[in-house]
Amino acid sequence: MNPRTLFLIRRLILMVSGEALQSGFHFALNLYLLHILSAADYGIFAISMVMGGVAIAYTRSLTAVPASVWISRSRTRREADAYDITFGSGALLLSTTLALLAMALLWLWESHGPVIGGLFIGLWALRSHLRTASFARHRQWIVSCSDLTFTFIGCAVTAFIVYQGRDVLVGIFQGLAVANGLGILLLLFLPRTHIRISFRREVRRRYMRLWPQLRWTVFYVSTALLQGQTIAILVTSVAGPAAYAPIAAVMTLFAPLRIIATAFDNMMQPEMSAAMGRHDYARVWKQALLWSGILGLGCLVYGALVFLIVPYIKSETFADASIHVIGASAMVISTLLIVYSMPRIILETAGSFSTLALFSGLAALVGLVSIAILLAISTPAWALAGAALAEVTFFSLCWAAVYRRLKGGAGLSTAGQAK
Repeated sequence: MNPRTLFLIRRLILMVSGEALQSGFHFALNLYLLHILSAADYGIFAISMVMGGVAIAYTRSLTAVPASVWISRSRTRREADAYDITFGSGALLLSTTLALLAMALLWLWESHGPVIGGLFIGLWALRSHLRTASFARHRQWIVSCSDLTFTFIGCAVTAFIVYQGRDVLVGIFQGLAVANGLGILLLLFLPRTHIRISFRREVRRRYMRLWPQLRWTVFYVSTALLQGQTIAILVTSVAGPAAYAPIAAVMTLFAPLRIIATAFDNMMQPEMSAAMGRHDYARVWKQALLWSGILGLGCLVYGALVFLIVPYIKSETFADASIHVIGASAMVISTLLIVYSMPRIILETAGSFSTLALFSGLAALVGLVSIAILLAISTPAWALAGAALAEVTFFSLCWAAVYRRLKGGAGLSTAGQAK
């Protein structure tokens, strides 16, 4: 294995550790709050986490990914700083807007602490952008310090709030807001760089030059969210929450693969952007095949371990459920999520968000129709196969598009037209 591959593996391990810390904390917090909160309060917390996930998805597409692409492609530090200011300012504006929207929704739902809840969501989205931009500037250790701070402060504040016996929901929102805020401060001040936020005409003009590509991201993110959430919406609506419970439980067992997928995206986005900026399409294609093969094989091994463990898990959630049917579909979905990361990253780097939006929309439609049919003729367990079919559709379309683009050397030049 060559030194470059070893370097990327070390980076991947470093990034996975940070993602694992955060995701592990969120996962444990969900399980704990499930036992101590009322159904209404836990519902508000769960909805807030979903809104946070949506906020991160839009922030990643509209500011974080473009920042990663253009910072990595910059030839001088001054040029990289200019893109950092442009997209960092955009991220601040976007996260503030999303925080205000979240506050309004929490207020309409008569939630405790709508202001602090919305603030937590906005800070979470902003920290997500800063993490991605820091990876693009090769500040992996700073990101790791930020992740450690977020996790340990979050755990400490949560324990203190529960010990004090205060309003737990509001206290948790406060703790998460503080943890995200401290994580942001480390990302900003540890590099010892001059922090600049600007909305001047020059900055707005630089961002607007990229808008013809970025406007498609709104549609792309929306269809991608629909693609991923159709199974939950339809099964819960048609068969009820109890029918969806075993599906959600099995999918949770595959959550570590999503952590790896997120870390892998953060690692490879700058690498692919730099290679395509040099028009080194042969290297891009080679890396796509190599990493997809390695990670795909790892996913299959992990899925086999899950199949061995599930029969020993004693839970009422799994009673009378077709666990092996659900598990097979869940493994297909989770494996494809990682295996199509490379072509999706390549298309994002190429600025082909309209293509991704079309692919995601078609996949969502396939999933919607398939799940509806399966719910009508079979049990909810088989409905997850419809979601797997949607992922197969997206996987096939992405790889076919990237193969045509890389082999022809054309199409990828669209990324260079934004300058």
